Parts: sequence; structure tokens; C-alpha cells
Amino acid sequence: MEIRLAGKRALVTGGNSGIGKAITLALGEAGADVAVNYIVRPEDAESTAEAVRKSGPRALAVKADVSDPAQVEAMFSRVEEEWGGVDILVNNAGVDGKRALTWEIEVDDWRKVIEIDLLGPFHCARRALGPMVKRKSGVVLNMTSVHEVIPWEGYSAYAAAKAGLGMLTKTMAQEAAQHGVRVLALAPGAIKTAINRNVWDDEEGLKDLLTKIPLERMGETAEIARMAVVLCSEAASYLLGTTVVVDGGMTLYPSFEHGG
Repeated sequence: MEIRLAGKRALVTGGNSGIGKAITLALGEAGADVAVNYIVRPEDAESTAEAVRKSGPRALAVKADVSDPAQVEAMFSRVEEEWGGVDILVNNAGVDGKRALTWEIEVDDWRKVIEIDLLGPFHCARRALGPMVKRKSGVVLNMTSVHEVIPWEGYSAYAAAKAGLGMLTKTMAQEAAQHGVRVLALAPGAIKTAINRNVWDDEEGLKDLLTKIPLERMGETAEIARMAVVLCSEAASYLLGTTVVVDGGMTLYPSFEHGG
């Protein structure tokens, strides 16, 4: 089945690198116009937008810190001025923060992760949902993580934010469904990106990581992007309020494979 999103207008936060860039390109290949949000490396955002344009649809590079409601408002206003609105929002922007045990981390460092990873998607979804509800159509896709359900030592803020985003997804889906708007989440596992190169470039680190993945390999950004396109399309028209986990089996807890 070929999935087409021609005529749809998408906004991908953190769309200039890693998983966000892969999703941006995949949405463009499916025919959607895509606004590429970024906060750093504008040249990467523009080159990503240009790649979308080469495949046919329109594209914009739009700077905004998603943790700042004023910048979020300006970003959506820009897309509305250019294209008339947003049909698909992919809340992808996020950080894992500084590694530190809960009783050792600085409050400001912990708060920063929550503001970007949980409040950021809230600000963007809040702004997107109003017009979507009025039009009685639209999709909000929140990018969570396997750490929505798996604890991660040293990253309590990240795990808390992703778990919170999972419940926020369910609540927003419950609220918006009667208005014809779908809200759902996609949770990647260990995906090979530049941000975690220190793991997959290290032989011992990679060996340890692969013991946690039943498929015994890291995922590729394209594998997450393909699922994102499906979830944003009519192929998933009856799916909402849930988290789709794409993790090679990590959440199967492979250490229990041979008994508890």
C-alpha cells in the first residue's frame, strides 16, 4: 500500500537532525509540505528543507525554542501565514540532559529537560489543536521513548518527561477524538544517530547495548520515519491515544528471556 500525504501541511520540531530529519524527509517524500523547526544549526534546517523541496512539496525552516510559548506562537503564526495552517504536528524536539543521579543533579538542569521534553510538546500541541479542532481534522504525533516505561539511571528528568508525555498523549487524544483529531505517540528504542555515536562507536558500549535488544542491532532513523508517516496517514485512521513502540524488542526485557 502506497501512503500519500499530498496536500497535508506538517510541522516537525527538531526536524533538522537525527530522527526528526528522517521524519521530515519521509513526510516530504509522501507528498506533505513540511516546516522544519530548529533551535541551532540553521544551515542543517535549510538543507533539510531544500531536500524536501527537491522531492516536490513546499518546505520552510522555522526557528523556535519549543520551551518558550512566545516562540511557539510565532512559529505557528509563520506557518499559518505561509500555508494557512498545520494538519500534522510531530513533537520530536528533545534532549536527554546531563547524566546525574537524582540526589546529585542541579535543579535547573533537571527543570530544563522537563521544559523542553514535556512542556515543549504541550506548548506546541496546545497551539496546534485549537485550529485542528475547529477544522475537525488533524494529527498530533508525540515522540516519546522506550524510557516512557523503562527507567534510566542518571536520567530521571528524561524518563519522567517521556512518561508524562505518554499520559499527556492519552489525555489529549481523549479530549480531541470527538472533534475528529487524532493524538498518539511513537516511542523509539536505541536508534543510531549522531547524538549517541559515543555508544555505537565504542565496541564494549555497543556490545552491552545489544544485549538489551532482542533483534541484536540498533535501529535506523528511516525505520522510525516510516512508522511516523504511517501513523500520520489515513492508514492509521482508527488509531489514537496509544504509544506505538519501535524498539527491536527492548521493552520485552530480554534479560528475562531464559526465565525470571
